[in-house]
Amino acid sequence: MKPFTFSRATNQTEAIKLLQANGKFIAGGTNIVDLMKEGVEKPSQLVDIQRLPISTIQANKSGGVSLGALAKNSDTANHPLIRSKYPLLTQAILAGASGQIRNMATNGGNLLQRTRCVYFYDLAMPCNKREAGSGCGALEGLNKNHAILGWSDTCVATFPSDMSVALAALDAKVKVLGKDGKERMIDFVNFHRLPEKDATKDNNLNAGDLITSIELPKTGLPTKSHYLKIRNRASYAFALVSVAVIYEWKGNMIMNPRIALGGVAHKPWRAFEAEKFLAGKTATEENFKQAAEIALKDAKALSQNAYKITLAKRAIVRVLKMANGKG
Repeated sequence: MKPFTFSRATNQTEAIKLLQANGKFIAGGTNIVDLMKEGVEKPSQLVDIQRLPISTIQANKSGGVSLGALAKNSDTANHPLIRSKYPLLTQAILAGASGQIRNMATNGGNLLQRTRCVYFYDLAMPCNKREAGSGCGALEGLNKNHAILGWSDTCVATFPSDMSVALAALDAKVKVLGKDGKERMIDFVNFHRLPEKDATKDNNLNAGDLITSIELPKTGLPTKSHYLKIRNRASYAFALVSVAVIYEWKGNMIMNPRIALGGVAHKPWRAFEAEKFLAGKTATEENFKQAAEIALKDAKALSQNAYKITLAKRAIVRVLKMANGKG
């Protein structure tokens, strides 16, 4: 591990002022410490933000809920407001990691975790995410767990967060405090990035930005929702494919459907065209199958992961049925 300096901040303004050019914020440390041990991350400085007063979970001014960036994943999943109003989020968080990690990991850190691609962790192998221009070992290598949507020749890695898939389906926003002292909101669907020509950036934060909260919108009509995670083993494992679905139920019609996929792209993937198709439709298996076909119509397999296309289609149909109480 490369030597680094350590600072501790007590408020948001101090944290941003303390952060140096090659520094990193640290809270739960469940991902960044592992990356530092492996030599993947090499910050010259860590700024401990655990004492910042941004860990509260409470109703927000819009009638939704504000999730403090430093609230623990386990506290978020089990909070009465989340369990009652956003059960989709509870399901997704509890599907991720182990109980011990959820007790340490923070909401803000969950959004910032890095890919678990083996080539990213292996310093002997090329990885454009770790070192721009070095190549992508997974492109022609072991890629059965990699992306089928939105990937480029630069990077085929997937984003590992379960919580983020649910947040994408919930149309959340991320509140950020910048180096200039100004707050801004980022729509969750625009928070993470596709690799395109630059895989080194996972998200659209600016240097020195501090996540202060995640804002959930007010729930409307009675909703149906479900989160499904498909993995190689039932214990601690990252998703091969995951699906978060939520929609309003009016009469016998699906209204305002939202579908997000995990394990298939460099970011949580919203199936906007499939959502548009489902809006106003009845909850039939045939409609669900058509929506799944639309959601995966642009999928492109690598040498070893064509199975993910079929798996994702079937997962979408299954989770739509489960949300409707028929799975």
